[in-house]
Parts: sequence; structure tokens; C-alpha cells
Amino acid sequence: MLEWKKNVRFVEPYVPGEQPKEEGIIKLNTNENPYPPSPKVVNLKMDLEKLRIYSDPEALELVSAIAGYHGLNNDQVFVGIGSDDVLAMSFMTFLNSDKPILFPDITYSFYDVWAKLLRIPYETKALKDDFSINIEDYYGENGGIVFPNPNAPTCLYMPLDNIRGILDHNRDVVVIVDEAYIDYAGESALSLIDDYDNLLVVRTFSKSRSMAGLRIGYAMGNSELISALNSVKFSFNSYTMNYLQIKLGVESIKDDVYFKDMIAKVKNTREWFSKELKRLGFSYPESSTNFVFATHNRVPAKELFEAAKKEKIYLRYFANLRIDNYLRITIGTDEEMKRLVEFFEKYLTNN
Repeated sequence: MLEWKKNVRFVEPYVPGEQPKEEGIIKLNTNENPYPPSPKVVNLKMDLEKLRIYSDPEALELVSAIAGYHGLNNDQVFVGIGSDDVLAMSFMTFLNSDKPILFPDITYSFYDVWAKLLRIPYETKALKDDFSINIEDYYGENGGIVFPNPNAPTCLYMPLDNIRGILDHNRDVVVIVDEAYIDYAGESALSLIDDYDNLLVVRTFSKSRSMAGLRIGYAMGNSELISALNSVKFSFNSYTMNYLQIKLGVESIKDDVYFKDMIAKVKNTREWFSKELKRLGFSYPESSTNFVFATHNRVPAKELFEAAKKEKIYLRYFANLRIDNYLRITIGTDEEMKRLVEFFEKYLTNN
């Protein structure tokens, strides 16, 4: 082996959903919003000559818009390049104990990648048979806790009382609640940040705000947590948010009516599609996200996944223990979901 190869850090990377380049597909595998961003975003006229200069390293205009929307102070908000960037910064900043951090065994598969990359010890806690989190698993000694609410890919929402239980038993470590899908679910853990100075709530513009391609994420917590995050960010890369992200992000925040209308459309389609799945012999946990996590009572998930792909319908399949007979199906437009139902009807009838 060449000497330099001995010093290379090899990590098995996170594998995102396929991004097919072909035309005429139905793409239901990456949990993107099927509707466009707010017209305020699409139609904003920007001074592109400003691209010649560095953007505001503090992204103050965007921070202020997010803080105002959530009723917070500016020093309670941190922004980054999508929630993945915000979460990675949070791992670097807060999860530095010799004790293992804790997260579910079935969850967002980037968590163990970051832990390995940053050499953070970790333990996974098994979900219950119904895919819910057993909060008592998180009551023991640890170096920090992270979990999505709702969880992905299982799509289950955990009520605030359970989150309070985890926080009450973990006052000495940072607890990160990843709320990528919260707009399709129940009450946010944001209401708890005044009661728990160790709580960090992470959000994204990628799902409900239809801006996955722009990459905007943010975290909310007490000012000490946010200050620590900014210290790490400015030590790593001062100019993470560019001019376009800042300007378009602010416009999205301004259009709350459109934002809520699009969430309602997705939720209505989700309810209709879920009933159709049940009619076709699927079962699933009740979804609190913009996707459904479903298994069929007769036909294996992998077979359905591969058959759908041949018809240019892309779903998400995980060949992982305990969930290798489930499909994660993003909620698309009404027309897209009807075409998927038609495919399922035809395939299940003939197989």
C-alpha cells in the first residue's frame, strides 16, 4: 500500500435517492414537494451584479426573517446550507463527549455517517414493533441525543410530552430534534426551547417550502447554543449562505398563505392515497409527513419497487433489516398519485 493511503479516512457515505435524468418520469423517491415555490420566490427580481461580492457572512436578513416568523430573537437562529449542513455543524459542535450519542436504529441514515466521519461514539436504540420510539431507551447516560420528529423513513410523529420526557432525563447533554417534516405533522418542539437550554430544533426549506434545490436549513435554540454553532461555522467556512439563498429564503418566509395552502394540498392527497393503498392490500404507519411508508400483504416491496421503476415511477426502497419489505412513497400531485395507484392495481391483479 502507498504510504499516503494509510492516512486516508474512508467512510461509507450516505446514499441519497436516485435523481434520474430521463424525461417523463414520476419521481416519488426523495420527498420533494411536488408544487413550485411561492410566486414571490419565482418572480423576485434580484440584482445579480451583487454576485461579484461576498454575501453577508451572518445572513442577517434571512436570520431576521426566520426569527420574526417564529417569534424568536435573532440570536436564537442559525442558518446553513440545508438541514444536512446544520446537523453536521451541530454534530461537530455539541457531540464531543467520550460517551456514545444515541439515536434510533431506523432513522435518517446520515446520522451514523456523521458519527463515523467525526469519530463520535454512538449507539442505536431499537424502535418498537410499531416503529415508535421507546423514550425510556434515552434515559441512560450518553453524550447527546438526536432524532427526527416525525421520524424518517417511518413517518411517525412523537407527541411533545414524550420529547419532554427525554429532555427531563437529559439536562446535561444537547438534544437535537430534527424537524424536517414537522409542517405536515403536529406541534413543534420549538415551544420547549425556553424551558430547556439544551434543546436544538432543526428545520429545512427543502420539504414543505419546495426549495430543496436552493439548500436552506436552520436551527433554533437558546443564544448560547447558537453562538457555539456560529463559532464552529466561522471556523470552518464563513460564507456558507449565498446571495440567492438569502434573498429567496426571505421571500418564501413572507408568503405564509401560499406555504400553508401547499401543505394542505399535500396532506389532502396523502389522505386520499393512504385510503387507496389500504384498498389495494397495503398497510402502513399513520403518516405525519409528505410520504407514506407502506408494505403489501402479498407482494414483496423490492419486487414492486423494481416493477414501478420499469414504468418510470421512482419509489424508495431500503434493503435494511426490519424495513426491507417497505416502500417509502413521496406524496406527489393528485395526477401522479393516481397514476401510481393505477400501476399498483394493474400489477397486483396480474401478479
